[in-house]
Parts: sequence; structure tokens; C-alpha cells
Amino acid sequence: MPAGWDFTQALAWGDVAGIAVFAASGALAAARQRQTLVTFAFFAAVTGTGGGTLRDLLIDAPVFWMVDSRAIATCLIVALAVWLTPARLWSPRALDWFDAVGLAAYAVYGAGKALAHGVPPLSAAVMGVVTACMGGIIRDVLAGEPSILLRPELYVTAAALAAGLFVGLTLLGVAAPVAAVVG
Repeated sequence: MPAGWDFTQALAWGDVAGIAVFAASGALAAARQRQTLVTFAFFAAVTGTGGGTLRDLLIDAPVFWMVDSRAIATCLIVALAVWLTPARLWSPRALDWFDAVGLAAYAVYGAGKALAHGVPPLSAAVMGVVTACMGGIIRDVLAGEPSILLRPELYVTAAALAAGLFVGLTLLGVAAPVAAVVG
């Protein structure tokens, strides 16, 4: 990390990057259906903030995008960028790759936030899975696609493994940054 940065700052920027990745997957879902800019923005916002919103409501934390507009701004900027980019430049698997990167980051981030709010370890790991998966599930339902839960991918399993590793390692005394990278 650059001099002067601490783990909290890095986590905040990682959060914005994760929101952008999930927002891109939402906008790409709208692109596949040749939707309008409004639909791109809506899908990007729902996918980028859906899991974190549900997590925050369940752990009784302030809903993150209501107190920090960077999340919604990021979703809208990403939606516009995807909408303006010619479809031929996006790989057919781009949505899957964006989803995978967001999933890995948010399973750990969601579990960490739940632990920080006093949620017991097992429930915190579940909150990691909720954070990582719900935005994509909501996106799929809105797009009329079969939910990721009904496809033969290891989506929820991967999120559970990442969140579980993070929680387990922190319980064993491993420093949060190290546990996050492993998760």
C-alpha cells in the first residue's frame, strides 16, 4: 500500500471497487437484453447495493449507500460507462467474471462488517454470503434469468467458503488483512 494508507482506507476503496464490479455485472445483464439507460442504471444499482442493503438491515447498521453516496454514484457511473461502450467490446463471459470478483470480495467484507457489529461468528459468515449473493440474485430475478442459485455453479458455496475462512481465521487470531486475503 502507498505510504500514509492504512487498512481502513484500503478497505473503503476496496468497497467502492467491489460495488463497481457488481454494478458492471448488473449493467451487463441489462445490455444482454438491449435495455434503456434507465434499466442499466437500475440493474447496476440493485446489483451493486442489494446484498449490502439486506445485510445492513439485518444487522441493524445504517444502510451504507444511504449514508455515503459514493456507492450509488459508482453504480450510476458504471452503468453509463457500460451503456456507452460498444457491446462487441464486452466478452460474453464478462458478467460471470465481474460477478466472481465481486463475490469473493463481498463474502469477506460482509462477514467482517457483521463481526464488527457484534454478530456471532456463524451468523457473520452467513451475512458474508448474503452480502455476496443477494445483489446477483435480485438482478437475475428482475432480468427474468434463472437465479444463480439454480445453476450448476459453485456460487453460494464459494461465498460460504470465503466468508467461513475469514471468520474462522479471525477467531484463531489471524490479523484481519491476512484473513481477508486468504478468504
